[in-house]
Amino acid sequence: MNNEVKEPTVKNTLPTAAIGKEVSNGNPLVSHKFGADPYALVFENRVYLYMTADELEHDEEGNVLDNTYGSINKLSVISSADLMNWTDHGFINVAGPEGVAKWATQSWAPAVTHKKINGKDKFFLYFANNASGIGVLTSDSPLGPWVDPIGRALIDRTDKEAEGVTWLFDPAVLVDADGKGYLYYGGGVPDGRDEMPNTSRVIELGEDMISLVGEPAIIPAPFMFENAGINRLNGKYYYTYCSNFFNGERPEGSPPAGEIAYMVSDTPIGPWKYMGTILKNPGHFFGIGGNNHHVIFEFYNQLYIAYHAQTLAKSMNIANGYRSTHLNNVFLNEDGTIKEIVADYKGVSQIHALSPYKRVEAETIGWQAGVTTEPLAPNEMAINSLANRVLSELHDGDWVAISQVDFGSDGAQNFKISVLPGNVEGYIELRLNSPEGVLIGQLVIPARGHSKLNEYIEFEQTVTDATDIQDLYFVFKGATDKELFKIDYWRFEK
Repeated sequence: MNNEVKEPTVKNTLPTAAIGKEVSNGNPLVSHKFGADPYALVFENRVYLYMTADELEHDEEGNVLDNTYGSINKLSVISSADLMNWTDHGFINVAGPEGVAKWATQSWAPAVTHKKINGKDKFFLYFANNASGIGVLTSDSPLGPWVDPIGRALIDRTDKEAEGVTWLFDPAVLVDADGKGYLYYGGGVPDGRDEMPNTSRVIELGEDMISLVGEPAIIPAPFMFENAGINRLNGKYYYTYCSNFFNGERPEGSPPAGEIAYMVSDTPIGPWKYMGTILKNPGHFFGIGGNNHHVIFEFYNQLYIAYHAQTLAKSMNIANGYRSTHLNNVFLNEDGTIKEIVADYKGVSQIHALSPYKRVEAETIGWQAGVTTEPLAPNEMAINSLANRVLSELHDGDWVAISQVDFGSDGAQNFKISVLPGNVEGYIELRLNSPEGVLIGQLVIPARGHSKLNEYIEFEQTVTDATDIQDLYFVFKGATDKELFKIDYWRFEK
């Protein structure tokens, strides 16, 4: 369908206010859903973040309760090629009757890695079944489908690998340069052993990455609490963790409460030297504390740290333990020590501009107000692969923005978008740099007929003034209090 470029013909609705993530800020990474305990996988010039899928819990009157974590059985996944625009891949149904690992009851704190086995790419996802076990899933893709290769926990509470471990959770994984894999796990504080809990472990993984080799080694992490992290940097091994919340006197040089500390070794299993802390508790930066959980990863030769904080929940006035993932830079000193990390709302710089001249999934979001995503087909929630999603819950005044879209010096001439029309007529305004910025095109989305209840239609629109690098806004207009339509993908043409 083709519409001529024209000035807006719909009412001058004020744009919906953004909550949790202000325009130009990078943190939190997404504001339409929560995501905690991040772990990063870099594959084919893209960062995938796997997170505990925090979801609001309510009482009988609908009031938001404190997050108990007891009903979390999914993992949330987002990805980005530029670290500013994030694609929502939905959820992996890990635990429970509808999950991949039916033996598990919860899924927390994932760790993911990639390894070539017999010349083929294989992906391994380790997760915590609450604090009672470590599970593993495998896939041929970062997005699934995932399978449970052993049908039980990789490390169970009754296994020798769990001896002396208070909390059997929070895995991290390393595939070393020689191809050997190592799993890091554990946490908790036995009574009276706050200073040296000795509850953190490392064990070698088998060649298949789903079995264990030898005996676990203790990592003597001072004031250990939770959240294993592991990186190989310049030939050294960096073990990172969250310190515990002991409120008594700490020896000089000990990590303060709830901070990310680190140790260094010449081998992946130790011995380890304690070095200090690198990231203060989220409360120091954002005025709302809680536990501290992180992962450090390298992307385009730069180090980053992903961590969670309750900033989105705070902005929603429900700071009850619901966490969101953030991203900031990590820098090393010349001697290999890690500089103290500054967490903030600004986040990191965008790696490169986004090209609009190829299919862009509509669930790719830089900033937004009022929208969410859902599976393209309703029954895909029960599938153990991360199926295509669509932009949904689009109402009058809502909007989505993409950061730094490179239209080129000659600019775009045409725009196409795949839409599932709603029951009422709606409009999509294409604007530059703000929800009320320069209008480059407007599409009319007619109400769907009864014969097209689930049919996505590709609409087409000529555009003007779409040149150079600009932030692109999709502003939705239509009947008040009505869901207008859903969007699958979009692209521009020269």
